[in-house]
Amino acid sequence: MQLQSFVSGKWQAGTRNFVTLRDATTNEVVATASAEGVDYRAMLWNARCVGGPNLRDLTFHERAGLLKAVAKMLMEHKDEFYRLSYATGATKNDSWVDIDGGISTLFVYASKGTRELPNSRVYIDGAVEAISKAGTFVGQHICLPLEGAAVHINAFNFPVWGMLEKLAPTLLAGVPAIVKPATATSYLTEQVFRRIVESGILPDGALQLICGGVGDLFDHLNCQDVVSFTGSATTAQRLRQHPAVIANAVRFTSETDSLNSSILGPDAAAGTPELDLFVREVVREMTSKAGQKCTAIRKAIVPAERASDVIDALRVALGRIAVGDPRLEQVRMGPVASAGQRREVLEQLAKLQREAELVHGDPKKLDLVGADAEIGAFVPPTLLYCRDTGSAEAIHSVEAFGPVCTVVPYQDLDGAIELARRGGGSLAGSVFTADDKVAARLVLGLAPFHGRLVVVNRDCAKESTGHGSPLPHLVHGGPGRAGGGEEMGGIRGVMHYMQRTAIQGTPDVIAAVTGRWVKGARQLDPGVHPFRKTFGELVIGDTFNSGEREVTIDDIERFAELSGDRFYAHMDEAAAARNPLFGSRVAHGYFLVSAAAGLFVDPPYGPVLANYGIDGLRFTKPVKPGDRIKVRLTCKEKSLRPAAGHGEVRWDTEITNQNGETVAGYDVLTIVSEKAIPDA
Repeated sequence: MQLQSFVSGKWQAGTRNFVTLRDATTNEVVATASAEGVDYRAMLWNARCVGGPNLRDLTFHERAGLLKAVAKMLMEHKDEFYRLSYATGATKNDSWVDIDGGISTLFVYASKGTRELPNSRVYIDGAVEAISKAGTFVGQHICLPLEGAAVHINAFNFPVWGMLEKLAPTLLAGVPAIVKPATATSYLTEQVFRRIVESGILPDGALQLICGGVGDLFDHLNCQDVVSFTGSATTAQRLRQHPAVIANAVRFTSETDSLNSSILGPDAAAGTPELDLFVREVVREMTSKAGQKCTAIRKAIVPAERASDVIDALRVALGRIAVGDPRLEQVRMGPVASAGQRREVLEQLAKLQREAELVHGDPKKLDLVGADAEIGAFVPPTLLYCRDTGSAEAIHSVEAFGPVCTVVPYQDLDGAIELARRGGGSLAGSVFTADDKVAARLVLGLAPFHGRLVVVNRDCAKESTGHGSPLPHLVHGGPGRAGGGEEMGGIRGVMHYMQRTAIQGTPDVIAAVTGRWVKGARQLDPGVHPFRKTFGELVIGDTFNSGEREVTIDDIERFAELSGDRFYAHMDEAAAARNPLFGSRVAHGYFLVSAAAGLFVDPPYGPVLANYGIDGLRFTKPVKPGDRIKVRLTCKEKSLRPAAGHGEVRWDTEITNQNGETVAGYDVLTIVSEKAIPDA
């Protein structure tokens, strides 16, 4: 088939300079690809002027709903994706990581977008900053979507996950994307992309696709655009230095080459679960996706006295790996993605062999299942051992991007840390130890040079996601050689595609901009108790001011009896007098919260369906017997859940004493019906 690009809402075939893409196992032609003839300026215009406005018209929750709908749709087409994925050299398990992993990332971001972001178009970053003494001039950070395009340049090894893990936070942020997959495996990316386009779920202009080169795309980037790159450090450096990227300060986040390490703790002797787990993990990382993972273990760092045991165990385990046609059930590892990739792996392996001896695997002696070594792009699981770590350089600078790993001995923990850090910055590292103190020392020593660290022992092994599994909840990226960027990381990933702006003005201005009431802004008279209003009727700023209640000794003692909280500051006058914070008996803080509810709650059945929590509770001044308290309750923020028929309402709550001093402050969280509640 001839792959096509999706440009300005239409599929477009290339005109010349076609690249032939072949099955990694059989060498049969799968597709041809070219992006010659694509108008890249028009692509950017479509993203900025069509896709951007369409996405920004939606709230975070609406965008999250689109992600969920796309994920559900893709689940229905998984079988066709799996069939095509075999051509990339991926086994069924490899495809599960790529295809199901990518779809699950959409589901995770859909969930996090609904739970952690407001049902609005503005993200409020942090609390209000008090700037002036009287409170008439305050500051607030907000985040809004950039009004450009996100250019996603993806690697060949994960043609589905690589696309979807970038798209999830980008679309949730409200920014359109131009997807440029690595040409070698772009036939699978194009197939998934076609299903997304055919579904009609996403608004016009939200997505475009380039199957081929990027042409002059970078010439037209501006300050509102973002480049998110995955690939080689050399390519990343060249793109970072593009004149338009430099002149326009285009945001550029990259995930590049990475020499990742796994360290076996000194406590993990032969026969311990940790040594067995370490061996299993190294083998898995060497053979999953034929070692073509940016997070794969390239250095297995082990105590010098354990090196022989580890190598023997790895030889046995690797000897059980069936290599061959990934379509066959018994095959555990397929070929690398292409003949060109095989040549690259072998060239880098030759460099490593100058300072490390081959202890398992020989590219010239391949025992394959259902495949021909002369035709397919096969590299055997290859294990090296570096005896002289003092003078070694290649093992810390050369990455054979395939099923290749080097065992590296260390003398002490400082030595192990140094060996891992010599990689110059890594995406992922792992530690296998049952000694928590060893784990802590290694983690603190490794963290400045790593984006993610996994500690595995017998207690968490069954549930551990393993060394090399990036999760949408956590950042994926690393310093130095690893690219210096971040992807995913939950809502952190969304922020890469938004502009953070500091807003200064009166509390009323901040409330108008953010849609959230802040202290000092106008308080509105709702005309009725605000608990009588439906979600739609409530207005930000609607305020209820309660009457007073005197706090008595009897109140304190009854609350102590009911709750069982007989802390001395509430019950023992002499002991309380010794407390430098109180000087005498005081009311329970939780009694004040309970009493406040009694002052502001409207009891009859009504639109308020439930109280589901309190946020930010602080007790700022003690309340003593004889003090009188009252409550101000203000509608602070609203977030509608249309499908549920209700919304979440946050109420700014302040308890004050008879002198007008604040004694407690917090947010009350309620669920309020969207519809009026009929009389019984």
